[in-house]
Amino acid sequence: EVVLVGGSTRIPKVQAVVRELFGREPHKGVNPDEVVSVGAAVQAGVLGGEVKDVLLLDVTPLSLGIETLGGVNTTLIPRNTTIPTRKSEIFSTAADSQTSVEVHVLQGERPMARDNRTLGKFHLVG
Repeated sequence: EVVLVGGSTRIPKVQAVVRELFGREPHKGVNPDEVVSVGAAVQAGVLGGEVKDVLLLDVTPLSLGIETLGGVNTTLIPRNTTIPTRKSEIFSTAADSQTSVEVHVLQGERPMARDNRTLGKFHLVG
């Protein structure tokens, strides 16, 4: 069963695309306020072995990135990526002989770091 909940899933074109893609009518009867608890209950059933033939995918709802030179948000993990995931990328320091760097971890879609949500900061020294 394909379940649509909240936001843009109410748009008729989105519903039509889902209908075409999966060849069945999407279920729209889930209360958006209850969807998290329903998903948790289904996942508990899957983990407990009581529910079979169900695949729930967790995704990161917004892109994850770090702030780079000039205050730019450099996306490492795009939104809607299934989790857990892994990403590796090489960055260089801003100055020669630099012995430490602060890593500013961000969540959001905006190109400038200041316009996104800070998830945390940490220092790499060495």
